[in-house]
Amino acid sequence: MITAETAAESVVHAAPKAEAATVAPELEEPAWPWKDAPIRALVQRIHQLQAERAQAFRQLEEGHRQYLRSGPPYDFPRYRSKVHEVTQAFAAASREVLAVEAELAGPRAQPLLAGHVRSLQQLEQTRLATVALLQLMGAPELTEQENTLQIRQLKMKVIKTMEAISEVLQDLRFDAEFAE
Repeated sequence: MITAETAAESVVHAAPKAEAATVAPELEEPAWPWKDAPIRALVQRIHQLQAERAQAFRQLEEGHRQYLRSGPPYDFPRYRSKVHEVTQAFAAASREVLAVEAELAGPRAQPLLAGHVRSLQQLEQTRLATVALLQLMGAPELTEQENTLQIRQLKMKVIKTMEAISEVLQDLRFDAEFAE
């Protein structure tokens, strides 16, 4: 049985371990590999991350197509697993994009480039949310309630967002040439 005394004792023992973990240098996160990289390398990394995002979008679309072909009954657990996998890829790319933005805005003093990266991140969030909504609207359970005008508008929004992403990437590459 846990008493107040044993609970307090375990707290006392836990506190030094937590403190040691924050002090011990071997437990710290490794340094970000792009910290001292030239701006050109940061921009190339952004383009690589965009390629990874494009691959993740293709996987999401393929997972949705497989889901639609799987039923009825539909294989929702498999689709959910694919969505989870793709979500992790998007989250990892987003963390790194945000780190590049912080590096450009802070130590590199490149607010224009940081603004491009921020715009890119916002556009990717819009694209992902719109694609997710399209997939939900295309779910077999909702096809009878399908609003073709709204679906067409959402598809156009995805296209316009992708065009805007391409423009931001071009601006980033162009402005980066003049930043170094």
